[in-house]
Amino acid sequence: MVAALKESLLDESKRDVLLPDVLALIDAEVSDKKGASGLAVKAGYGAVKKVGPSYIEKAVEQLWPEFVDQLDPFWQSYNAAPSGTFSEYLIANSDQASNALLSVTDSRIEDTDKNVVKKFYGSLRGSAQKNVAEALPRLGALVTKYAG
Repeated sequence: MVAALKESLLDESKRDVLLPDVLALIDAEVSDKKGASGLAVKAGYGAVKKVGPSYIEKAVEQLWPEFVDQLDPFWQSYNAAPSGTFSEYLIANSDQASNALLSVTDSRIEDTDKNVVKKFYGSLRGSAQKNVAEALPRLGALVTKYAG
């Protein structure tokens, strides 16, 4: 059995290089959004960043361990019979992977006292699964980079 993702993705010695990569992944995904829904994502993301310059970074730091926990079953399953890349595996299981990751933010959003964050999340939650699914190739590559 392959090591749990938390062994590598939550390793403190990797934090200073991993966190900027996660933030760059988020920035790239937002930047790539097109059309009216893309404008809404970009506007909402900009509004959340205005809450505080480090708000996104702090949110990632807090949520990352839970995301890693949600990704681990996919990592274990992929490594039990690897075929292709982990990104391809996530894409093939995009509904389940997206829902697993969204379960983290869904359960946490109620705890925030930042109304702009709640409003942004609420306005985009309907399209969130599609947006998360679109991020899976980059996320899979990032996981492989640090855990593979």
